[in-house]
Amino acid sequence: MPVYLYWGEDTYRLTKAVQALEQTVVDPIWQSFNRDKIDIAPSSEGVAQIIQGLNQAMTPPLGMGQRLVWLINPLVSPSSEILSEVERTILALPETSHLLLTQTAKPDGRSKITKLLQKYAQVIEFALVPAWKTSQILQRVKQVAHELDVDMTPAAIAQLAEAVGNDTRRLYGELEKLKLYALSPSTCNQPIDIDQVNNLVRSTTQNSLHLAEAICQGQTEQALGLAAELLELNEPSLKIVATLTRQFRTWLWVKLMVISGEQADRVIAQAAEVSNPKRIYFLKQAVQTMGSQALRQTLGCLLDLEVGLKQGDEPRSALMTKVIEMSEICQSREPDIRGRR
Repeated sequence: MPVYLYWGEDTYRLTKAVQALEQTVVDPIWQSFNRDKIDIAPSSEGVAQIIQGLNQAMTPPLGMGQRLVWLINPLVSPSSEILSEVERTILALPETSHLLLTQTAKPDGRSKITKLLQKYAQVIEFALVPAWKTSQILQRVKQVAHELDVDMTPAAIAQLAEAVGNDTRRLYGELEKLKLYALSPSTCNQPIDIDQVNNLVRSTTQNSLHLAEAICQGQTEQALGLAAELLELNEPSLKIVATLTRQFRTWLWVKLMVISGEQADRVIAQAAEVSNPKRIYFLKQAVQTMGSQALRQTLGCLLDLEVGLKQGDEPRSALMTKVIEMSEICQSREPDIRGRR
């Protein structure tokens, strides 16, 4: 039964999957007749749009190829009327028609329409790797490099992972650029190394890490300057937040493990999701003057900032306000008492 539900925050991979499906089922010559894309409005008008799309899916394709009807965000406000229409369409959908539903938010597993789609549709999640899961980001870089046939040294892969983070769109773009560079005679068919990645891939991660350090040290003026510099470099505000969250989360985990009396760097690295245990020595030195409560409160501020940005807050104002708030929190950090084992 040609019904699909694609969802997840990794919109780049989701879009690539949609394009692949379209190329498979729709004849390019007949695309204007056999491909329908409907962005569902979050209002009563959306019901009519969904019904229009479902009716279109029941229409046989014109000419060569098959029909694809793509509904964007159809599950935002499901109603009983939509449920009956979707069920009727799915059960009678011609083999020459493909019904695709996409959205970034996770479908509500309690709703009847979600249960219906789980029963009849091909459901694929396109999850975005959390910014602090560096080992998963590193693995994703390796997978995409292999997919695009880009030969890289382990150090180059690690540096690229550090530079792009969990930004899948940028990962593909940078690897395509490195692939073109690898074709030049100067590379002599050698793997891309870390120096070439540093020269070819712009990284603002270090600036974001400097921002994290300035905030943690309560240096408000310096932190505001670094935040402004990142925004002037067109660094996406959500990416800045992701890097800050990853860094403060790592500091907090290391701090809590140290307070508990844990000595083994490998155990601390596993808890903090740090891929290289040798980094733990330096992280333990860094967190000596940090308070665990201040780190917790700062992570709470970053979560509020992320939610606000996703809801449409003005990036510069929101970021600067939270930078001041977080710096003030870190200025008044409390001492921690180390536990015994």
